[in-house]
Amino acid sequence: MQDRNIKVKQQIIEAIESDSLPTVTSSFTPAEVGLSNTQLIDLFESQVMSRHLDFQSRVMQKQGQSFYTIGSAGHEGNAACALAFRPNDMAFLHYRSGAFVIQRSKQVPDQNPLYDMLLSFAASSDDPISGGRHKVLGSKSLFIPPQTSTIASHLPKAVGTAFSISLSRKVTVDNLLEKDGVVICNFGDASSNHSTAQGAINAAAWAAFQSVPIPIVFICEDNGIGISTATPKGWVQANFQHRAGLHYIQCDGLDLLDTYHKSQQAVEIARKLRKPVFLHMRTVRLLGHAGSDSEFTYRSNAYIEDTEAHDPLLFSAALLLKHDCLKGQQIIDLYKDIEKRVEQISQTVITKPKLTSAEQIKRSIIPPKLNKPYLSKVSKSQRDALFSHEKHNLTKKQHLAKLLNWTMLDLMAQQKNIVMCGEDIGAKGGVYNVTSKLADKFGPQRIINTLLDEQSILGMAIGLAHNGFLPMPEIQFLAYVHNAEDQIRGEAATLPFFSNGQFTNPMVIRIAGLAYQRGFGGHFHNDNSFAVFRDIPGLIIACPSNGADAVEMLRESVRLAQEEQRVVIFIEPIALYMKKDLHQEGDALWSFDYVPPSEAKPIKNGQLGCFGKGKDLCIISYGNGYYLSRQAEKQLAESGIHCTVIDLRWLAPLDETAIIKAIGNIKNVLIVDECRQTGSISEALITLLLEKDKNVSKRKIARLTAHDSFIPLGAASYQVLPSCELIVEQVKFMLNKEK
Repeated sequence: MQDRNIKVKQQIIEAIESDSLPTVTSSFTPAEVGLSNTQLIDLFESQVMSRHLDFQSRVMQKQGQSFYTIGSAGHEGNAACALAFRPNDMAFLHYRSGAFVIQRSKQVPDQNPLYDMLLSFAASSDDPISGGRHKVLGSKSLFIPPQTSTIASHLPKAVGTAFSISLSRKVTVDNLLEKDGVVICNFGDASSNHSTAQGAINAAAWAAFQSVPIPIVFICEDNGIGISTATPKGWVQANFQHRAGLHYIQCDGLDLLDTYHKSQQAVEIARKLRKPVFLHMRTVRLLGHAGSDSEFTYRSNAYIEDTEAHDPLLFSAALLLKHDCLKGQQIIDLYKDIEKRVEQISQTVITKPKLTSAEQIKRSIIPPKLNKPYLSKVSKSQRDALFSHEKHNLTKKQHLAKLLNWTMLDLMAQQKNIVMCGEDIGAKGGVYNVTSKLADKFGPQRIINTLLDEQSILGMAIGLAHNGFLPMPEIQFLAYVHNAEDQIRGEAATLPFFSNGQFTNPMVIRIAGLAYQRGFGGHFHNDNSFAVFRDIPGLIIACPSNGADAVEMLRESVRLAQEEQRVVIFIEPIALYMKKDLHQEGDALWSFDYVPPSEAKPIKNGQLGCFGKGKDLCIISYGNGYYLSRQAEKQLAESGIHCTVIDLRWLAPLDETAIIKAIGNIKNVLIVDECRQTGSISEALITLLLEKDKNVSKRKIARLTAHDSFIPLGAASYQVLPSCELIVEQVKFMLNKEK
């Protein structure tokens, strides 16, 4: 493969010297597409810069100085795409967009793309985008959020960002992007088959079909292969050319003039008509998929040689000669000069510092705090109008669902940048009426009914956050999040980490979940596992067990998102939505007064809830488990056993010091976990006590969990879940065993 690299590197020089450049068939002149000769030379320079970065990355890797060699060779025509857009049109790129980044950097002052990108190759902590955490293409000043792996996972948020631009014309907030801005999203032909790409493009077309503005240009750079699997000839065109709501344009990525001209057309449609465009760009892939890829094992020599003969740099050089932009020797000199510059810079960057400690590496997991006021004042008359439909109920105790609804009414009135999105959250008010009347009060611009696609819902939220909005997406049921978990794990949570805190996408993701629903269900609606969230660095997980806590925890979640730029998962226990009573019908012990914002009593991230002061045993739980533990506590007290019951409230990160302090000198500890025995938070709590509790040797610790089972339908569901009776039984067993 090394010989192939050398051949590709030398062939442009040899082709010029032997007068064997390919014949240029472009039907345009530079002037006809609005380019000067100088601009055409500049585009070629960007292509050459990108190519030599690819060559140098392989040299550096062989020397142990670079660690990522998926490059842009063959795709350098996207430099012309970059020139067609404004430098503040946000671009979500893939790993073959090196020439795009270089060309865009030329449109913004004080940029040094060769140095910056080589720092990234070398994983130096001086890398201005990731701080040495990954080889990424990205830049805050160039409006390019970094991407690490782009197998279509960036498409949903690109669509969300495009939607946010149009929304900013209707909802006045402190937006970051221009109101006539356009979003660019690059990806490969193989990635276009990914369900995430299909869903995102479908979402854009679905919205556009209903005349919802979506100013985005999808650029599919079609090199005909995904690693080693060929894309069927004509497949991409057949798949996207006649899609409803989507404009299809085709261009030849080997021809800078054609690519620039078609990119201009795409920009015109997206910017003026606010419609999504699919720009299908022909490219080739040179140097294999990555430095370790041996193409000869799955491609014939004839095929490889034919691909190399279609090197876009050869076609660009021929274009320069045809239009008398440069002479042959000038092209060779430019090519060699850039080669020398890149090699010299590489020798500098390998001397730059690296990340050397876990503390350095983890520093950007938690984004920087903004610490600026964000709540607007709401007058008494405005608030009276907001709650006019509830004026007779405001003084009455309410259940969890109603209190959440009122909290959202107040929050959305106070904070104009909150936008909610999800399935059926509008006029219907959600499956459980938690979002009832919100659409009436705030309109369809802020309460957005989405299509049935969790990836698009979360992508919309990430995109909204890129443009100054504070999104509150709703996932209808906890099990549904698995359709889109990578949008949280691989996109939202990683963005601060891989951008060194420069890009964030704060949001509060509301999810109805957990088990114990009566007469409803099966595991999709009665799912009792949130393990998918627990190992995501930087994520906050909140789970209120009652309406009073839910009010203050939702307010705190919004504050965490707005002021601290955090991604918060807010799990709402479905079975507790309508609970009013605790021990017996009519006792109203699980109904609570609504505390208005002016009288708020904040429950801070990590703050525990504690009930009782019993010293016989401490029960630790959350959600439905806390509700059941409170029932058990009364029964145990009546039999002479006095307990303290702790409600975790915040499930990640756990406040370990507070938990150990709350247990105090109580010798018996029971952890009640409604989630499964394997992978549940009870495992983390046991580990916490074993590793960090100095009094662990003096304690008796046990846990009561759900079985490792999916939740069956109907009454059978209670056979695999903890119950009040089981809690009482377990406590008595522990104490009797102690005696």
